[in-house]
Formats: sequence, C-alpha cells, structure tokens
Amino acid sequence: MHNSRFLEGNRTTGDGRHQALVDYTRIRLHGFNNLTKSLSFNIYDVCYAKTEAQRRAYIEYIDEEYNAERLTEILTNVAEIIGANVLNVARQDYDPQGASVTILISEGPVSPEEAEESAEARPGPLPDDVVAHLDKSHITVHTYPEMHPDKGVSTFRADIDVSTCGVISPLTALNYLIHSFDSDIVTMDYRVRGFTRDVEGHKHFIDHEINSIQNYLSDDTKERYQTLDVNVYQENIFHTKMILREFDLDNYLFGESSADLDREEAQSIRRHLRREMMEIFAGRNLPANQEV
Repeated sequence: MHNSRFLEGNRTTGDGRHQALVDYTRIRLHGFNNLTKSLSFNIYDVCYAKTEAQRRAYIEYIDEEYNAERLTEILTNVAEIIGANVLNVARQDYDPQGASVTILISEGPVSPEEAEESAEARPGPLPDDVVAHLDKSHITVHTYPEMHPDKGVSTFRADIDVSTCGVISPLTALNYLIHSFDSDIVTMDYRVRGFTRDVEGHKHFIDHEINSIQNYLSDDTKERYQTLDVNVYQENIFHTKMILREFDLDNYLFGESSADLDREEAQSIRRHLRREMMEIFAGRNLPANQEV
C-alpha cells in the first residue's frame, strides 16, 4: 500500500458550474499509485550564421555542446532530482548531426515527507544545487539542429520527455532543465494520465494540486521570459510556452558582431530573427506583411 496526498471536493464557479477541488488529505491506496505524470519540454535556440562556414561552425558547436555524453549527464541529474533509480541508459550521436538519450528509471523508497514536498507547486533546484523515487518510467531527449541556407537562420531544438509513475512529479526537475539549456523559446506540456484506486474502490485521476506549470518556475525565469498558458483543467492537461523578453542582436550572431554590420543589414537580420522566434512561439507562419 502507498499513502498519497489528494484533493477532493466541489466548488461553484461564477457561472454556477461545479468543479472538483483538490483538498489535500491522506488517502490509502489499493496497491501502487499508478498515475502517469508526463512532462514534455521543448527548447529552441535561434542563431544567425550568414556564410556556409559559419553555419557549419554553429552546427559543430551545438553538436559538441549537446552531444550524447553531455545530455546523459543532464538526464542523470534529472533522475536524481526527482528521486529515481537509473535502470538502463541508451545514447547515440548521429551523423551528420543530433543526438538521443533514453534512460529507464524506477521509483525508489519515498517517505511521506518526500511525497508532500514533491506535491508542492514550487520551483525545483538550480543546476548548481542538485540534490539526490518511479516504476515503469523513462526520461528521453532528442536534438534537432537545422538551418535555412538562404536567410542565414539556424535553429537548435531539444525535445525532452520525463514520464513518471508514482507519487513523484517530473515538474520537480523543470527548473533544472530550463537552466541547463540556453533557450530562446520554451514550450512545456504536462499531463496526468490514468487513475489510481483507493481501498474503497474510488478512482483518483490526479493526486496533487496544480493550476499552472508556471507555479514551478523560478523567479528569475519568470523575469527573463514572457509566458502564455493554455490549460484544460478538466482533462488534467497543462501547457505553458515562453519567449525571451530581451533581444540583443549580438547574442544571435555566430562568427561576427553587430559592430561589423551596417545599420540596414543589422535591421534586416533582426527582423529575420524576430520573425523566426515569433513563428516558433506562435506555432504557425505569420503573414509576410505582419510586423514582429
């Protein structure tokens, strides 16, 4: 048997509808807590590399910075943060570019205090403050460097999935993941699937309170990024996307400085980069005449 924390009850909304409430009380489960909590985390890095040599150098830099060995280190730290035992690691670097890592994990012993801390909606540790519980669970990452030879825009995308089964939430590792990548745009999806059953036979479709992924973001992240939520509470689906607030052209030029550009060229590059970023953030192509 596993003890879990769960909210249950009702509230009346402004339009008279009733919603389920989470009111944390301990319940006794019939068997293992088999709710599946999945966090999908996508990061994008955007760069301007004008020449073929600069584009090759950018891809080489990305491949070295986020090769399979480095990604394995990041995901292993994620496993430690959420309290998982690593069962198996598979990793692969690809030719001409990109890498993948998959880690199978299992839940270790979880004390009631650790379960309570995991259920709290608060930011997890930073990369320099990693501290050291998932059955039928996994962590994966795949990288996708790519470029546009005509407009000089290159992008790097990393897709990370953390799927846990038990009382531990992958959201605990969110803060660490954001700080482990130098990201211009971040999209995050969190969903709780399935149900677990208490000793009375009552089904529970979620075991912790959450109204936004943003509750798990650190203050410095909220200050750096503009954020947008799209949540479907009745389905336990939560979506947050973020884009950097500040735009400094020199942070996006690879192999040259803005001081080397004339004003017209600098403005053209800035427009290309901002359009690329806003289209990724919006998830669609913007009209050619739309200002960004």
